[in-house]
Amino acid sequence: MPEENYTAPSEFILSGFMDRQEVELPLFGVFLLVYATTLVGNIGLVVLVQHNACLHTPMYYFLRNLSFLDLSCSSAIAPKMLVNLLAQQKTISLIGCATQMFLFATFADAECLILAAMAYDRYVAICHPLLYTVAMSRRFCTSMVAGAYLSGGLTLLVHTSFTFTLSFCGSNVINHFFCDILLLLELSCSNTQANEVLLVTLCGFVQTSTFLTIVVSYACILSTVLRIRGVDRRHKAFYTCTSHLTAVGFFYGSLLFAYLWPSSSYSLDTNKVVSAFYTVVFPMVNPLIYSLRNKEVKDALRRTVERRVFSR
Repeated sequence: MPEENYTAPSEFILSGFMDRQEVELPLFGVFLLVYATTLVGNIGLVVLVQHNACLHTPMYYFLRNLSFLDLSCSSAIAPKMLVNLLAQQKTISLIGCATQMFLFATFADAECLILAAMAYDRYVAICHPLLYTVAMSRRFCTSMVAGAYLSGGLTLLVHTSFTFTLSFCGSNVINHFFCDILLLLELSCSNTQANEVLLVTLCGFVQTSTFLTIVVSYACILSTVLRIRGVDRRHKAFYTCTSHLTAVGFFYGSLLFAYLWPSSSYSLDTNKVVSAFYTVVFPMVNPLIYSLRNKEVKDALRRTVERRVFSR
């Protein structure tokens, strides 16, 4: 049949996690709690950084944006996922699917760039402390953050436009709990080779370049830290990086498993679990990592609570 004779679906069906209704209500409760914690944790961290002058530094400026991106990534996926866990018809409109894909992937791409900017910030602070104020000026930091959002938005505008100009035929069931671009390409009856090349080129470049930036930055940091005399000074220098390293490990680990590990070596259900981790669970864990392992954040939180309590 000629491609132009196919009718574009008005909606897609998201199959969700599994075809077992008895587990959907418990999953709803778990993910509702996770999403609520994500909202409270990330909004709280944004407000804490904004209202404490001691946290008005480049590192915490990036952290504030990272929290906003975590909140946005989760909000692009979690509400629809929660609704579908309780719904009989687990549908999403064509526009809703395109919007979800665009927003989530835009924020995820921007998060890669912010994590790389945070690694560079730690590199300058530890390896070139005398140049830190000049190198990490407010204007430069603002430019990096703006570039992260702009880069993510433009990249995904291209992907979304190319994906939803394809023809979809046959099944409209997406075997996932959100509109994943790879599964959408599988449903298309058009030639998707150009889309796949574009996806590998653009997203691959963003993820690979940011990951290499982080690796090189921390290689330089490790080299500098090992040359520092005194165990206490060495420990203090490296301790400032542990929260960021933990966040990077969680984020890139799940992304690499979901998109680069051979899919034949694990089931689709495993992929869904990993996807749930980086779309819903990781945004909740991130503020906990930075608040529990960061003395300055804990001190700022304690002072804020004390001001609230004693001002009454």
